[in-house]
Amino acid sequence: MRLGYSAVTAGIVDPREALELAARHGLDIEISIDVREMFPQLPSAKELREMGRAAGVGFTAHLPFVDLNLASVVEAAWRTSLERMQRALEFSAEAGAQVGVLHTGQVPLRHPVLLEAARERLAKALELLGPPPLPVAVENLALDRHDLLETPAELVELVEGAGEGFGYTLDLPHAFVQGGEAQIRAYLEAMQASSAPILHLHLHDNAGDHDAHLPVGAGRLPYAAFKSALAGFEGTAALEVTGGAEGVAASLEALRAAWDI
Repeated sequence: MRLGYSAVTAGIVDPREALELAARHGLDIEISIDVREMFPQLPSAKELREMGRAAGVGFTAHLPFVDLNLASVVEAAWRTSLERMQRALEFSAEAGAQVGVLHTGQVPLRHPVLLEAARERLAKALELLGPPPLPVAVENLALDRHDLLETPAELVELVEGAGEGFGYTLDLPHAFVQGGEAQIRAYLEAMQASSAPILHLHLHDNAGDHDAHLPVGAGRLPYAAFKSALAGFEGTAALEVTGGAEGVAASLEALRAAWDI
């Protein structure tokens, strides 16, 4: 497993500070494309790649989701979202990211007709985005009543239908909020049985009541219980934890104790 951390979740926006922390701990960085859209004065993809190479730090990318909805049934909103995602994939590939994490979208009005239309929109978006310029790892959400996909089976159906270049991000704490340890296992088993690979992990912690993004070990998620199930995982992972440099360091210590890595 190649381990990194989300600089933005840790509260670090300065790329040099983020790279210094990553290099100190032998980590990669998960870059936020949303932040790069908001602050175009940040380094370009080419500059970022060179900075990472100089520091010995690799990248993963969290693809945009702020004001973006690939499942939108509003034509203008859907097309804008698709165009932004295409640019984000190009940026991520140019920056040398190993994988891009993708959110699946929301449907505020839960009418059956709209839900079906949203599923069709989302599937069409992935078809048009593929084959992507870097592997795309679709993330389990189901944290908000507006989230389109609510079950492991729905996520698997989407990703398997997307074709080459698509796989999964397993966010263990998201599943823990949704249904505890049993729901983590449900997602893990469904993904492992799928024809598409688990490409990426998101690691943080919570008390099981909401998506708190606590440092690993500061909540109730039983990481040690998943040591054997993820023992052979060879993809990438990102610590999506708050608490700055201290939160990252504490998470590393707790994760290494739980998984012996």
